[in-house]
Amino acid sequence: MAKTAAKAQDKSTGFIRGLGLLDSTMIVAGSMIGSGIFIVSADIAREVGAPGWLLVVWLVTGLLTVMAALSYGELAAMMPKAGGQYVYLREAFSPLWGFLYGWTLFLVIQTGTVAAVSVGFAKFLGVLWPKISVDNYVIAPVRLTSGYAVSLSTAQVVGVIMIALLTFMNTRGLKLGKFVQNVFTITKTGSLIALIVLGVLIGWKADAVHINFANFWHVGGKLQDVGRGLTAALPFGLFVGICVAQTNSLFSADAWNNITFTAGEVKNPKRNIPLSLAFGTFLVIALYLLANVAYLVTLPIETIKTVPADRVASATADVVFSGHGAAIMAVAIMISTFGCNNGLILAGARAYYAMARDGLFFKKSGELNHKHVPAWGLIVQGIWAAALVLPRTIDAKGNFGSLYNDLLTYVISAALIFYILTILGIIVLRKKRPDAERPYKAFGYPIVPVIYIVGAAVITIVLFIYQPAQTWPGLAIVATGIPVYFIWKKVGVPMPEEGSISEAAAEAMGEY
Repeated sequence: MAKTAAKAQDKSTGFIRGLGLLDSTMIVAGSMIGSGIFIVSADIAREVGAPGWLLVVWLVTGLLTVMAALSYGELAAMMPKAGGQYVYLREAFSPLWGFLYGWTLFLVIQTGTVAAVSVGFAKFLGVLWPKISVDNYVIAPVRLTSGYAVSLSTAQVVGVIMIALLTFMNTRGLKLGKFVQNVFTITKTGSLIALIVLGVLIGWKADAVHINFANFWHVGGKLQDVGRGLTAALPFGLFVGICVAQTNSLFSADAWNNITFTAGEVKNPKRNIPLSLAFGTFLVIALYLLANVAYLVTLPIETIKTVPADRVASATADVVFSGHGAAIMAVAIMISTFGCNNGLILAGARAYYAMARDGLFFKKSGELNHKHVPAWGLIVQGIWAAALVLPRTIDAKGNFGSLYNDLLTYVISAALIFYILTILGIIVLRKKRPDAERPYKAFGYPIVPVIYIVGAAVITIVLFIYQPAQTWPGLAIVATGIPVYFIWKKVGVPMPEEGSISEAAAEAMGEY
């Protein structure tokens, strides 16, 4: 017992507290901004049909995200430990709920997003180098069943290489990981600001402005079925469309919670994590809203709905830089996706580390290497993310898709449920642990957390009713974790909590 206690207090074996407020904010913003904001507005426009409702969808996403972040900060300050949301659900409800979140995070949410972003990077590299394509095969698709195959295209090769490179870089220590994150997040934020400013100042098209703002709330043109034959042409269909469209906008604004996974490495976490959540989400949501304004002053709404490959940002850039927009945006999106994946890879392994310390994941994932990072957790995550790049889906027409896209679609609703439970956990812990130290208390408690819970619950219910094929499988994926939890609970060996080490101490030991 004495040995265990001594190890728990050992300050030379834990994480390095090397993330300041700027670094933490860059992880929040950098993990949020990937390729979604440059693409998904086309799909949203088809679902809601009008310029005003397009902005409403993004406004709803912004309000939900900011409310969640402002509420979430209480948990982050109260429990500044590696693992973030996994820890909060474990403490508020039970280890099973924490594990189900962590399991889904590993199985699909984090790794599937890493796979999707890596192939997104490759696709835009293909704009500059056409040989990089999802249809240019090194190994042609090998059918496994009538609906599934595996393949290795040049785009998939690039995606796997990207995952391997960023995984390796992050095993080399926090200093390199945060440097890459800061450089790429600042660069891509600057690129997005430039797109907004140039789109408004140079790309302004009087005809597009007239069409869009004279018919701001008019639903018409090309509309997409949002479930059960409904479209936004009817008032109730518009409501359903706004809810269904959240799968695009919320996914594009997701991963803001990744900073909490790294809480063991944040300096003064009780202050800096809540602040970074607020600063990062406010910054990104403001940029997302302004980006959509830039789209609307350069492109008529029907053009936004029908732009090739949904590349709205490329079409906007082409208005500003005639004939060069596609190439310019390809570079910008490659920078964005590279930085996004670095943040996802860096943060995700810390959640698996916390699970492993509880005896609920591969034991080696709960150990830190000589650079004080969970190298084995990073490697396991990288292997599974790379594996998700390879499987292909086959539709009724014989067209090939990507399995990770389907998986991510399935778990969006499940991820919303976990967010709802986490915010509910604030209320639960106020009752269970009224005397616990709370350096930061949820803004507007209990009104703001309750508004978030109600709003997210309404969206989730609508998705389950009107998009059943895309939502119910997500619960099945989560449910696979139940038997796995009991198996790991039986065979796993919990490890004592580790302390943290300062940057100065790590540098003195040559380990930073």
